[in-house]
Amino acid sequence: MGRRGRQRQKLAAQPDPRASEQDYTDDDGNVLRLRGSLTPGSRVKYSEVLAGGLDREDAWQRATELLFEHLAVSWTIAGLAITSQKELLMRYRMASSAEREFVRNALREHLAEHFPELRAP
Repeated sequence: MGRRGRQRQKLAAQPDPRASEQDYTDDDGNVLRLRGSLTPGSRVKYSEVLAGGLDREDAWQRATELLFEHLAVSWTIAGLAITSQKELLMRYRMASSAEREFVRNALREHLAEHFPELRAP
């Protein structure tokens, strides 16, 4: 085994230092899992979008979508778990108004607990 192979094997043996994840459940039993970390760059981008020069409603919608995109780990709807980032974003974009309200409320609660310095959408 070469040097690179040994380095990969060494890294693979170490525990994965992921941030904590938290589940939010709606009245229908659907579960949205959000990660407990947000990079400094994502925080800045979120704040810029929320305060941006766009129409207030557009900025609010885009900021919510950006948070969802960066924080969502999985979303289980009717027993089907969606874990792909691309599929999560597509599913959010076609969500009903009740589902979007659930996501917004979950994001607000999550921000208050994990990122109190950020303004909620």
